[in-house]
Amino acid sequence: QVQLVESGGGLVQTGGSLRLSCVATGRTESLWTMGWFRQSPGKERAFERAFVAAISRTPDSTYYSGSVKGRFTISRDGAKNTVYLQMNNLKPEDTAVYYCGVAEFVESGVATFSDYDYWGQGTQVTVSS
Repeated sequence: QVQLVESGGGLVQTGGSLRLSCVATGRTESLWTMGWFRQSPGKERAFERAFVAAISRTPDSTYYSGSVKGRFTISRDGAKNTVYLQMNNLKPEDTAVYYCGVAEFVESGVATFSDYDYWGQGTQVTVSS
């Protein structure tokens, strides 16, 4: 089992920045791919979460959705079993609940929603215009 706890969300103005963190505990040797998804207002079901970014374990290959590439940066600290999402130049359309996930059996970093085995509880990000 892996437990994930996100933090760092909040309210920010357009153009502002936030840094999300996700700490993993439990069976941390299985943290092959870690990623961030977001669930926008009006999207009620888990499978409606949209991919944001992902990072593989070794080497640290990173992947981004087109809507955040160039603005968001995903990174991980293996020693702390933590993954970060630095979000710059935030826009109102980035408003969502952000979820951290782990895909245990995907080494490459390329994983769809159904590949993720564990999720955190989510952290709210609100960008005001």
